[in-house]
Amino acid sequence: MTDLRIFSGRSNPALAERIAAYLGLPLGRVQLDNFPDGEVSLKLLEDVRGRDTYVIQSTCPPVNDNLMELLIFIDCLKRASAERITAVIPYFGYARQDRKDEGRVPITAKLAANIITKAGADRVLTVELHAAQIQGFFDIPVDNLSAQPVFSAYFESLNLEPLTLVSPDVGNAKQARVYADKMGASLAIIDKRRTSGSETTTMAIIGNVEDQNVLMIDDMIATAGTVLQACRLVRKHGARRVIVAATHGVLCGPAPERLAEAKIDHLAVTDTIPVPRAVQDRLSSLNILTVSELLGEAIRRIHRHESVSNLFMK
Repeated sequence: MTDLRIFSGRSNPALAERIAAYLGLPLGRVQLDNFPDGEVSLKLLEDVRGRDTYVIQSTCPPVNDNLMELLIFIDCLKRASAERITAVIPYFGYARQDRKDEGRVPITAKLAANIITKAGADRVLTVELHAAQIQGFFDIPVDNLSAQPVFSAYFESLNLEPLTLVSPDVGNAKQARVYADKMGASLAIIDKRRTSGSETTTMAIIGNVEDQNVLMIDDMIATAGTVLQACRLVRKHGARRVIVAATHGVLCGPAPERLAEAKIDHLAVTDTIPVPRAVQDRLSSLNILTVSELLGEAIRRIHRHESVSNLFMK
């Protein structure tokens, strides 16, 4: 793979290093800094003309800074005559607003897709988009990988019988059903009402969790309000153990305090977003699983023009 080059932005360099190690390649050399006024200063330190290039950058908090850095990186690769530019975005920010659910609001997921494409990306590789239809917002190929293989391997290491999959809301029920069928488990759904962008009111649980090990899986944990209320609800209904998993550990605002208060037996997130050491130290039940092999294998197959469909596993 001598014509393959992998570069890393500053949002998640540890994940980029793991991906490069999986592929047996060094990360591309780059001079990346900021001007005194905060503008990004970028210079490639190696030739990419005619190369198949990949830039790894999660658009996680600070979202605006990381998104702008990704756009500048793509533009730099394009102007340096890279043959193909793939934006590897393990966590795709600005994905929550994917439709106009009321008047006078933007569709930020479409806007983000437009500017990434306009910057010069030829392809996007990501993990667990907040809404699968965001793939259609791009006019370039999008590979939306599932973290299911990573989580399934972790769950197999735990003794979870008897097990019930609990969907934290109706919208996540389809994903919960996939895991329930795969693991031979029952399914329950929490009827949730959202009162604002950061607050939810949990109403009731549909199904039985009494004397069950409960597994709740979602695409992300942001402020952890939903998780806290869901944990309280299933424990109130007699759950034996509570296991919580989310692909993207955004963990912003009061999330660490809420997760500690929820008294989760096992908490797992992936490394699509770096989790600060202070948060890791506070949450003794936290396990961080890596998606580096998943992304690395996808990059290898894309580069070799091989199928990546069996990596989706949705």
